[in-house]
Amino acid sequence: MRSRRARVTPADVGMAPGLRRRTPGLRREEVAQLSGVGVTWYTWLEQGRPINASPQVLDAVARTLRLDPPEREHLYHLAEVAYIPGRQSGTVEVGEEIQGIIDALDPRPAVVYNARYDVLAANAAYLDLFTAPGTAQTGTQNVLWALFTASDEDCPVVHRSRELPLMVATLRSAYGHHAGEPAWERFVEELSAASPYFAQLWRSGDVTLPGPRVKTFRHRATAVEMRMTSVSLSVNGLPESRIVVYTPADEESTHQLTRLRARPRAAGRSQGTSKDPAP
Repeated sequence: MRSRRARVTPADVGMAPGLRRRTPGLRREEVAQLSGVGVTWYTWLEQGRPINASPQVLDAVARTLRLDPPEREHLYHLAEVAYIPGRQSGTVEVGEEIQGIIDALDPRPAVVYNARYDVLAANAAYLDLFTAPGTAQTGTQNVLWALFTASDEDCPVVHRSRELPLMVATLRSAYGHHAGEPAWERFVEELSAASPYFAQLWRSGDVTLPGPRVKTFRHRATAVEMRMTSVSLSVNGLPESRIVVYTPADEESTHQLTRLRARPRAAGRSQGTSKDPAP
């Protein structure tokens, strides 16, 4: 950290160099000020003393010192804090390779979620079949916002009282890695205000992990119901994100899916992220 502090000049961070400056780069008190921490705490961190360091504080220090991703990860390891790539932005970017994989799964609906159920990418089958009104007011398309703000008639999940508590429990399991982060706290606060049902489920404190499940979906345009098995797949390079693929769970659902995907309207749908996502 001392070597990285030395390479950042006052001009880099908008500070005047001052007179008789002997320290190359930034002084400890300047790093502490820019990072919003105490000078003593930062000094102990730089000296490797056993102190408690939160991910939020480490991110602030990493930003001040202009650490690149490998350096940031190394700082986390030295501080003995679990490192999650992409934590500082909250999202990761899905490349063409992953988009191509989920596109090739059509007619099976497939989507890429992050830990907060933001929709990072989806194939045409997902966009055509699993739509619901009510988009996230957070600026990002989000499944939980769509489901908890949709009416019973417009919600694509048939058994809401069974499925939504499990989704909130999955969210809370991921929340443990992000407690205190402004983006996550704001997300929970705003969705709780928009949906008393979500607020009730969140207060329960239940936690669970993603896993294979059989869910019943209702296609909003045709009212057709299909039983689909959802399978989550982790992907290297997509931290805290997963590909979820929906496969018909019985012969009737297979028939309905094939029929719906053959509709002329389905062929004209563009690929990418849906405006109104569903689980």
